[in-house]
Formats: sequence, C-alpha cells, structure tokens
Amino acid sequence: MSNPRVPLSVLDLALVAEGSTGVQAIQRAVSLAIDLDALGYQRVWYAEHHLAPGVASAAPAVLAAAVAARTSRIRVGSGAVLLSTTSPLVAAEQFGTIAALHPGRVDLGLGRAFTVPPSGQGAPAASAQPPRPPAPAVPRLVDGLYVPPAPPNGLNDPALRERLLAQQEVIGAHRKPAGFRDEVEQVLALRQGTYRDGAGNAYGSPPVEGAAFDLWLLASSGGESAVVAGELGLPLAANFHVSPATVLDTVAAYRAAFRPGVLAEPYVVVSADVLVAQTLERARVLAEPFADWVLSIRRGERGAMAYPSPSAAIAWTDRPDAERALVADRVDTRIVGDPATVVERLDTLARVTGADELLVTTATHDPAETRRSFELLAEAWGITGRADVERDDADQPDAERDDAAVSAA
Repeated sequence: MSNPRVPLSVLDLALVAEGSTGVQAIQRAVSLAIDLDALGYQRVWYAEHHLAPGVASAAPAVLAAAVAARTSRIRVGSGAVLLSTTSPLVAAEQFGTIAALHPGRVDLGLGRAFTVPPSGQGAPAASAQPPRPPAPAVPRLVDGLYVPPAPPNGLNDPALRERLLAQQEVIGAHRKPAGFRDEVEQVLALRQGTYRDGAGNAYGSPPVEGAAFDLWLLASSGGESAVVAGELGLPLAANFHVSPATVLDTVAAYRAAFRPGVLAEPYVVVSADVLVAQTLERARVLAEPFADWVLSIRRGERGAMAYPSPSAAIAWTDRPDAERALVADRVDTRIVGDPATVVERLDTLARVTGADELLVTTATHDPAETRRSFELLAEAWGITGRADVERDDADQPDAERDDAAVSAA
C-alpha cells in the first residue's frame, strides 16, 4: 500500500542530558542515526551550535561524515553550516569530500551569517542584509494550524547580546561575509567549475567541482534567505520549530520568489519539535523540561543548558507570567502526544504550509525515550519497513562496506 504522506526527516542537536557528557551525546547521535536509517527516515541533519552546554552538535560536517560511513541509505547533512564561522568555500569542500565517498546521500545546508553589534549600534545584522519583515504580533489559527505571536524579546535583549558578543570572540567569528546571495552563488559556481573572483581570476576546488551534494538554504522569516533560495531555484528548509510565528511568511516569500534553477519546482521542508510517547499522559510528563530548556536559550545566560530531567522541571502553571510569555510560542507549537495525536498535527502542519517534507527534532532527558519517540512516529507515519525494501535495491558492494563500518563501530 502506498504512503500518501510526505517524507519524514530528522534534525539532531546531539543534546547533552543533565548528568551526561558531550562525548556521550555525540556517540548516541551516531547510534541514533543508524536506527533512523533502518526506520526509513529520509535524511538526518546536524545543527551548528557553539559553546552551548546542552548541545554537542558543533561540527555538522564531522558528524555527517561519521554517520554516512555507518549507514547505507539515509541522507546526511547540515541544518545548517553558519556562514559567520565557516566560509562558503570551506563548507563546500567539507561536504564535497563527504559526497565523494557517499555520492547522492549528502546535503549541504547553509544559514545566513549574523553579526551582533555592541549595544547602541543598531539591530543584529548580516553583511548586505535587508531588514526582516515584522513577525505577526497576534496569534492566528490558519486552517487548523496554530501560528503564535512572536516572543516579546529578540536579540535586542541586553543579556543575550552580551553573551553572543562574548561568544563571537571565543569562536573567532571575525570573517566579513559578502552578500548572502553572492556566497551561495560562489558554492554553485565552484561546483560547476566556473568560479571567478571580482578581478576575473578563475579558481577551482577539486572536492567541490562536480560534487554530488544537494545545496539547501535555511530560513526563519520571509526575508533574504527565503528570497535567495527562491530566486536561485534551490530547496528551502523553513524553520517552524524555532520561529513558528513566521513560518507561513517564510514559505510564501520563497514560493513567490521561485524561479527554475537548480530545481524545476519549489521544494520545502518544514521543521517541527515533536515528542511521541505511547500515551498522551506519558508524553506530557516527558515534555515538561522543554520550557526550562528554551528559557535557558532565550534569556541570555549561557545558552542552551544541559537538558533537565522531568523531575527537575518547573510546572508550566507555576511559572511567572514573564517566563511563560518568553517561551510560549515554542511550547504551544511543540507537537506532543500519543502517535495518533502527533500524526494528526503533523498532517495539519504539512497541509497548511504545503511542505514537501517534514524535518522533526525531538528533545528528552532520556536518550531511550528519544529513540522510542522516533520509532513510534515512524510506525504511525507509515515509513517503517520501507527502508528494508530500499536497502535490498542498493548497490551490494556499498552495502557490504557500510555493514562492515557498523560492525567496526
């Protein structure tokens, strides 16, 4: 029986649980990816986060390479490489190298480069960045999808600004990016073997030229990233799980700007925070620490803290109004429940956004609960078992090589 639903993929942050270590988080991320491969998920992407106590995914290219060597079917990639810390050339060379060993299974996702000026010097900016459209100020219900208002603060929060500025110094994020479109076009030209600099000098990179990776752009608003993705005919990842208030504007801007380029038609993956348990009651218990974790990101202390256990979480009803307002957009749009409930809400998200694919991310304190959530979702969505069929059709020498890599791991 055919599966009428869109494909499912995974964004993994390699969360560090309270009482655990970054080493364990990375090892578990690779182990989880092997399971996701068997479960039939389309792709697994790794984010780029630096100096966050609760997130071990700091080097997406390294994680993607490790996972590609230990799996046989699932696509691997970045969601996203940040152009504030990595040049487009280096990013393309990293993922071109992976694609040389695993052609047709690699995604290079790029995110726009941000700089944070000191207080009193204007809003956060990127090189040649136009102003973003304002986020909606009131909640909306759009064909069954709840779209919350934007949270009350942003990067203008003084404590958050100071933390980001301090982190930039430690990370060494001192490169001055060109315009976002220029940097994306550089990757495309390097892959085509046609790149020339502003003076007309030709350059080539052997691991990039002809590389078998797909280039993606990530966007959290209807601003520059979404528009550039559309104008260049690239696939887009729309960031619902972090910025649910702007997802419809993001997708609309991309589709309005789309011109055939790398793709003949638009292709949108929409991200979502998801947690599935056998019962709604169990899912709610597991979900309780999420508000604490999001709050640690948004109130500008050290960034994402180690993910708390349910027993350490503060009940939602016991929180001050100001805390609830700061994280309500993400808490209210997180898709939590038993398999049937989660599938219904994901169906709504896909329908209303017109998503061609959904990218789910799951946070729990217990890695076994995270794994179980992905298992339950795969079964309820109808993708379980499809991977075995696809693997039977795979090239046998590659399958044997990857099986050996799994055994060695």
